[in-house]
Amino acid sequence: MEAKTKSTSDSDEWHWWLLVAAMVVLVTGAAYVTMWRNFHEHRHEVPQIRRPPEGFVQKYSEALRVSTQFFDVQKSGKLENNRIEWRGDSGLNDGKDENVDLSKGMYDAGDLMKFGFPMAFTATVLAWSILEYGQHMEAVNELKHAQQSLKWITDYLINAHPSDNVLYIQVGDPEIDHKCWQRPEASTEKRPATQVNNSHPGSDVASETAAAMAAASLVFKNQDPGYSKLLLGHAQKLFEFANNYPGVYSKSIPIIQEYYNSSGFVDELLWAASWLYHATGDHDYIRYVTVVHGNAFANWGDPTWFSWDNKLAGTQVLLSRINFFGMDTRIPIVESMNLQMYRRTAEALMCTILLPSATKEKTNGGLIWLNEWDSLQYAIGNAFLAVVFSDYMFTSKTPYLYCNGKLYEPINLRDFAISQADYVLGNNPMNMSYLVGYGLNYPKYVHHRGASIPVGSITSCQDGFKWLNSTRPNPNLAIGAVVGGPFLNDTYIDSRNNSMQAEPTTYNSAFFVGLVSGLVASTSVVRSFT
Repeated sequence: MEAKTKSTSDSDEWHWWLLVAAMVVLVTGAAYVTMWRNFHEHRHEVPQIRRPPEGFVQKYSEALRVSTQFFDVQKSGKLENNRIEWRGDSGLNDGKDENVDLSKGMYDAGDLMKFGFPMAFTATVLAWSILEYGQHMEAVNELKHAQQSLKWITDYLINAHPSDNVLYIQVGDPEIDHKCWQRPEASTEKRPATQVNNSHPGSDVASETAAAMAAASLVFKNQDPGYSKLLLGHAQKLFEFANNYPGVYSKSIPIIQEYYNSSGFVDELLWAASWLYHATGDHDYIRYVTVVHGNAFANWGDPTWFSWDNKLAGTQVLLSRINFFGMDTRIPIVESMNLQMYRRTAEALMCTILLPSATKEKTNGGLIWLNEWDSLQYAIGNAFLAVVFSDYMFTSKTPYLYCNGKLYEPINLRDFAISQADYVLGNNPMNMSYLVGYGLNYPKYVHHRGASIPVGSITSCQDGFKWLNSTRPNPNLAIGAVVGGPFLNDTYIDSRNNSMQAEPTTYNSAFFVGLVSGLVASTSVVRSFT
């Protein structure tokens, strides 16, 4: 499982590992002691843990019912139990030239491209949401729907991995696609399938796909053991491919850089290994994320924001589960200490969330804001982590979090998550819901080809742009879409030509489904996914 290195003698390798182990103990031990010193000094200040009110919250239940429908809006292939009346079959020949069936999956945003990197991330987040809050989804009759949406993606991912070291990561030519404006059902343009392989590696996209399949294998473990086993097998093979043939996929395939340019792959390797540990219980994956690559890759003590391109924050929260709910007694002391560092870094992110700079990382309306492109993904993605972490604290009876001399309770994290969800649902300076189909005032000019063109209209590649430029609202409702979101000054321009703010993505919806699923009710999360 370790990355390939130059060969050494057994004696040299043994001495090298002893040196590494000693250094890890010294470095992580010192950091651990420093991070815990203030914590123990304030133990006498432990407050009585407060739980949120019991019962289901109607607005989040309704928001969950709305938000899951965007996955149906985005489906490619021969549709089954179609809930979106203006959608039909599309992409039926995807992958045919390569002798693979890539007809399923989902279009990632408002175009007709199937980008494997964000699609796999959508699946990972959706699977995680189901694993943590499936009981909430079931209570509002959305669990089966969420599982079906997840399987629509994983069916595609299975077919996209026809051999150990080959993964199809894109369907469609983005340059051709972005010169057209038409419904997916009417598209006749060439849709080539692009792959990563030994010669053109993509450790980031292969690892993300492995994470998606490992997480999904847990979702389907009890209801469909055969399918779960199939997913897990693919996940393990993909992780080996990603680890043994390191490379950034957008460097191997430069055409992708304008759309989903990856900043690196080490975060995805840790993310995938973390999910594979939860799916298999194999200690080698814990060793991988701690003593093998933790010091080099994990950025302990330096929290980052969760997004489609950076999985470190998600990894840190996910690995915190092991510490919150009981350490595996087989895990050696050095690995246990490094797992503590993951949790401490997750705590540092929670402190950043609770104490962001008002001018740099938060709008006057209270939204976490980091980037003008798809600004909402950062707010809702990290709010999802906050509600998960707060529930880990509630469930494990961890009473508080220590941040810069102040004590915060888990309910403070939940309150933050609520503030971000409520902002999206209309409690913002625009008094607008950024969830399409929720409430009465939501974006009517979503940047989305299918939603903007009336059903039955006959358009070719070029003449469909009249619908992009039309002054009329979209004739079809892209229900459940979470659009890109507001600018730093809390304003939003509702225009189809404003793709920066008006284009939705499937991973935005996955984040939001997870967030509102966590807020639907206050029951504790499960202690184990298995």
